[in-house]
Amino acid sequence: MSRSPLLRRDYALVWTAGLVSDTGDWLLMIALPLFAFSATGSALGASAVFLAELIPMLLAGTFLGVLVDRWDPRRTMIVVALIQGVALLPLLAASPDRMGVVYAVAAVQACLGAMINPARQSMVPRLLKPDELGRGNALLAIADNLARLVGSPLGGLAFAVGGLPGVVIVDAVSFGVTALLVAFTRPLPAVAPAPGTESAPAAERRLLREWVEGIATIVRSRELRTIAAIAVLGSVAQGVFLVLFIVYVTQDLGANDTEVGLLRGVQAIGGVLGGLLTGVLIRRFAPRWLIGGGYLVFGALSLLTWNLAPVTTSVWVYAGLFIAMGLPAVATATGEITLVQTVTPRAALGRVIAAVMTLSGAAQGVGLLVAGLIAESVGTVRVLDAQASLYLLCGVLALVFLGAAKAGARDAGEGANDGVTDSAADVGRPAS
Repeated sequence: MSRSPLLRRDYALVWTAGLVSDTGDWLLMIALPLFAFSATGSALGASAVFLAELIPMLLAGTFLGVLVDRWDPRRTMIVVALIQGVALLPLLAASPDRMGVVYAVAAVQACLGAMINPARQSMVPRLLKPDELGRGNALLAIADNLARLVGSPLGGLAFAVGGLPGVVIVDAVSFGVTALLVAFTRPLPAVAPAPGTESAPAAERRLLREWVEGIATIVRSRELRTIAAIAVLGSVAQGVFLVLFIVYVTQDLGANDTEVGLLRGVQAIGGVLGGLLTGVLIRRFAPRWLIGGGYLVFGALSLLTWNLAPVTTSVWVYAGLFIAMGLPAVATATGEITLVQTVTPRAALGRVIAAVMTLSGAAQGVGLLVAGLIAESVGTVRVLDAQASLYLLCGVLALVFLGAAKAGARDAGEGANDGVTDSAADVGRPAS
C-alpha cells in the first residue's frame, strides 16, 4: 500500500497552506455579511456582499485563469496570498456610512481567490504521482471542510470580540502564513508544451486568444463538456438552496437562529468523513462513478430532507441528514477535479478550472434569481424538490457521458510522470 500524499513534503506544505487560506476565506465570508447587516439593518445590505463577490467573478474569472497558466503557480500562490492580506486593510476604515469599502474589498478578495484556488489545483498534479492524484484531491476536500468547521465559528467569534478590525487582523495573518508555507516548497519543474501547441513566450501571447483557447479546450473534450454541464446544473441547484434554505428551516421546521446556524455548518462534518472515504474509493473506482454515484445519493438525500417535515421537525434528524450529505458532496467534488486534472493539458489547466468556476458562478446567480422569483407562488418544497432533481440529473449525465478512465491517465503526448521528478516524488461544490 502506497504512502499518504501528506508524507510528501511539498504537497503537505501546499495542503496546509490551503487549509489556512480557506479558513481565512471563511472568516471573511461570515464577518462581512454580519457587518453589512448590522450597519444597514437590512438583509439586502448583507446580500449585496455576495453580489459584490459574484459580479467581478463573472466578468473576469476566466481571464484570471489565463494569468494562472501564464505564471508559475507556486509564485502565484505566494504573491496573491500577500496581496490578499494587504487588500484587507481598507476594512479598518469601514463604517455604516462607508459601506462602499466593504463591497469593494469583497469584490477584490473574490477575484484574488479566483487566482489562488486554480493555482493550488494546478500545483497538485506536479507534486504527486498520477496514482496519488485522487487521494491528494480527497485530502484537499478534507482541508476545505476543516476550514469551514474552524473558520465559521472563528469568524463569528472574532467579529463578536474584536469587530471587523479583529477579523481583518486574524485574516491578514492567515494569508501571511499561507504565503510563508508555500515559499518553503521547492520551485516547480517547468511544464513542457504539449505537442502541436504554441511555444512562444507567455508575454507575447494575447490574453483574449489564451482565453479562447481555454474555452476551446473544454469544447473539444467530451469529458470537460460534460463536467461543465454538470457544474452548471449543480450550481443552479446550489443557488436555489442558498435562497430557500433559511425559509425552509425557519418556516417548515420552525427552527430558531441558533438551529439554522447548526444545520448550515454540520455538513462539514460529513465532508471530513467523506474525504477519508473518498481517498479509499478513488483508488478502486474511476472518477465517473464517484461523480455519478455521488450526485445520485446527494439528490436522493435532498428529496428525503425536503419532504420529511410532515413526519418530523426534529432538528437533530435534519442535522444527521445534512451530515450524511457531506459524504457524497465530497465524492462528487473530488471526482470532478480529478477528472479535469486528468484530461486537461497541464498548460491549460488554470484557465479550464477558472472557466468552469465562472460558469458555475453565473449558474448560481440564475438559481438565486429563479428561486427568489417563483418560490412564493410555487411553494418552497416544490422548488426544493426541483433543486434535488437537478442533482439526480447530474448523476445520470455523469454515468452516461463521462469516460471510464482511471485517475492518473493522461492525454497522449504527456508523460505519465509529467511534472513529478523522481526526487520530488520521493520527498514531496455540490456543497450546501
